[in-house]
Amino acid sequence: MESKNKNLVLGLVVLAVFLVSGVQSWTGEIHGRVVCDVCADSSIGPEDHVLEGAEVAVLCITKSGEVVNYQAFTNAKGIYTVAETMPESDRWDACLARPISSFHDHCNHLGEGSTGIKFTYNRPSGHFHMVRPFVYRPTNAPTYCI
Repeated sequence: MESKNKNLVLGLVVLAVFLVSGVQSWTGEIHGRVVCDVCADSSIGPEDHVLEGAEVAVLCITKSGEVVNYQAFTNAKGIYTVAETMPESDRWDACLARPISSFHDHCNHLGEGSTGIKFTYNRPSGHFHMVRPFVYRPTNAPTYCI
């Protein structure tokens, strides 16, 4: 019982030191979408659809110089999200988002201009950055596209 009390007191002391030190937390989010350009015409139309399960990597450099790497997969709406809470002094400075793979047999060739997107992350805590969509194309466009 005495050791539990010591652990509780020690935990409260650590928490108090953290709160008194004035460390501000910061939360950032990156969102993006992955789509299949069925007709490979570089425009999103009614024949195109989102890709669920596509893999995306996001690499960020923090203000303190640390490099952090994230892996994300798209949901049923074709959207991926990367989020992190860290000290304000270590917040993201610049990031690179790039598609890794599409697990869809019918749409797994990366479209032109979808190799990666570099951006500066200057959003305040709690706000997100939206990355333009990554586009995959089928090997052969369907006949109705011609």
